[in-house]
Amino acid sequence: MNSMPKRVRIPLALLSLTALTAACGGSDGGSGSATEEVTVWMYPVIGDPKANADYWESLEKAYEKKYPDAKLTIEQQPWDNRDEKLATAFSGGKGPDVVVLQPDQIPQYLANDALAPVDGAIKADKDKFLPTALDSLTHDGKAYAAPIYHTITTTLYNKKLLDQAGIKKPPATWDDIKAAAPKLKAEGLATLDYSASNEATLNLNFYPLLWQAGGKIFSEDGKSAAFNDDKGVAALTFLTDLYEQGAIPKSTLTNVNVVADQALGKQQVAMGFTNSALDFGVAEKAWGKENVIVGAPLTGEKQAAFGVPGALGINADGNKEGAEQFINFMTQPDQIESLGQATGFLSPRTDVTVPTDSPYAKQLQDALSVVVPGESSPVARQLMGILAPEIQAAMTGKKSPQEALDAAAGQADDLLARQR
Repeated sequence: MNSMPKRVRIPLALLSLTALTAACGGSDGGSGSATEEVTVWMYPVIGDPKANADYWESLEKAYEKKYPDAKLTIEQQPWDNRDEKLATAFSGGKGPDVVVLQPDQIPQYLANDALAPVDGAIKADKDKFLPTALDSLTHDGKAYAAPIYHTITTTLYNKKLLDQAGIKKPPATWDDIKAAAPKLKAEGLATLDYSASNEATLNLNFYPLLWQAGGKIFSEDGKSAAFNDDKGVAALTFLTDLYEQGAIPKSTLTNVNVVADQALGKQQVAMGFTNSALDFGVAEKAWGKENVIVGAPLTGEKQAAFGVPGALGINADGNKEGAEQFINFMTQPDQIESLGQATGFLSPRTDVTVPTDSPYAKQLQDALSVVVPGESSPVARQLMGILAPEIQAAMTGKKSPQEALDAAAGQADDLLARQR
């Protein structure tokens, strides 16, 4: 899963070196004693390539000004194939000292003893992070990554299309969507955008619906799949019924969590349910700002939204002292605020609110109250490759929802058994 950062496209708010150098000290509380080079693998969390490069170059200078004996190298890496590249680097003893991680990556690296805890770097501020963010990065009582930003998704509506169908209130629940579908179909329009390509991340399509149905991906003990229970079947049946009625566009089968040049961007479908700040900007350009409505996360049996902390983890075989110092630096309020302004992401700290002039800031901030940052498992990434084609099979009528989910659950249980 890495589509969230791909969606960000916010103009750069240049880093304030004055603010950075005035920030709190490292884990030693002084001017710093980590003299060895610290290497960081960073990914393009700022959509504009030049802005991304400028930001991290400025941060290197700010860090080395604060810690004159340190040498910081931030290497830009592509999102594509990042798991494979990082796993290869770790296994070969050539990985970075610090790397950006998301919650569902951590178990697979812990299984190989590739990560060291970050508790020492954040011990003074541990109670200032969003509980859901830090909890998702914690295993056996130890934090294995420290949050530096937080993503969130929510609903996006096309007012013009809703008006065309005579729908005065944007659909906020599953029942609302079902009621709106015939009205929109009468106008030649689909209701709900969805990405069912095998390459699309399930964090931005099926999993949020599963959580809204009250379901879970894995059992409480993590030893078996749970998505094929009655709640999972309800979520997939919701999808298959809408697809069969034409309320989900046919192009969904090839969409990979993209808005531009897809049904939602082309004004062929009235709403999306896992959309980010980048998508709002794309919609404004395509539809006109007056037709963009951003709402609260959808509600099925419960309300839930996908969002994830982007966090910094430490290579167990790397420069741990230097890594802790850098992570302490990056998790201070000034850096959290600056990075948030540059990326458009939210703050993972409860005592920091990123300044923004976005008209959708409140909706995004409010959505954090129902955020689900995924479910951690060593097989989380592999499971997506198993489950996605089964969901397609159900949507196209080749299997019933129960048959499709049972087939995927059987393979998932086999994977989990091999982890024990």
